[in-house]
Amino acid sequence: MRIFVTGATGFLGTAIVNELIHAGHQVLGLTRSEEGAQLLTSRGVDVHFGDIEDLESLRRGVEQSDGVIHTAFNHDFSTFVANCEADRQAVEAMGSVLKGSTRPFVMTSVAALGAKGPGQVATEKTFNLDSPIVRRISELEADKLVKEGVHVSVVRLPQVHDTLKQGLITYLISMAREKGVSAYVGQGDKRWAAVHLSDCARLYVLALERNSAGSRYNAVAEEGVSHKQIAEAIALGLNVPLESIDSESANSHFSWLAPFMSSDMSASSTITQKLLEWSPTGPDLISDLQQMDYR
Repeated sequence: MRIFVTGATGFLGTAIVNELIHAGHQVLGLTRSEEGAQLLTSRGVDVHFGDIEDLESLRRGVEQSDGVIHTAFNHDFSTFVANCEADRQAVEAMGSVLKGSTRPFVMTSVAALGAKGPGQVATEKTFNLDSPIVRRISELEADKLVKEGVHVSVVRLPQVHDTLKQGLITYLISMAREKGVSAYVGQGDKRWAAVHLSDCARLYVLALERNSAGSRYNAVAEEGVSHKQIAEAIALGLNVPLESIDSESANSHFSWLAPFMSSDMSASSTITQKLLEWSPTGPDLISDLQQMDYR
């Protein structure tokens, strides 16, 4: 198939493009820049100029394709709510082109939306409509599209990692470097689910090829890694002290990351592994944190 990939030059999108090509698919990659176009061309990818906020460019990309994988997202957390609305509009725009066809559309969400409540392990069977996570609006849009006959499925992400990036943990590393201390809150027993980049990319392709409308998949290899374990690995890598911070001091220390540091974002992928015959084989999160270059 010829697959339109948004975020094709990004951290996750690059790995997905490689997996698609390895699986024999052609790729049409979205990019905003000439630099991105050159990168895509060098990898044998057809170039589509546009932007996730240029909805007409997204529609044109879908029109030229046999399927869609949507990974692009603006990760500027200072405008997070607006970014989530932009993502919802992107899903709506691309889905509108797919009505009346069976072409697969795989979109991206977050694993924590599958938790029934605080401290609960997220599963594929749950969609918590009361979750404070604003990205729920994109999943709501996907549900609407499914009812309109679009073959949408959702891949929910935990902390996606390799030795270069690790999701929210990348920001924790920067913060620890700046403050000279690697911190966690309280006992550090809150947990975050994780998956290696290579396993995550492979899952997207499996979800695309399965083309099961309305399905939700958790791209999770590790159900939960504790904040204390993460902080310990960062402290060792940066050669800085390890410190427990009380909840009252969390906001001032962690800034915008504070709500995440008080949240347990553990998740299961038992259903996903069975449905897609997907078995994660990549390095675990702590191994990648131990192997990365902290200079």
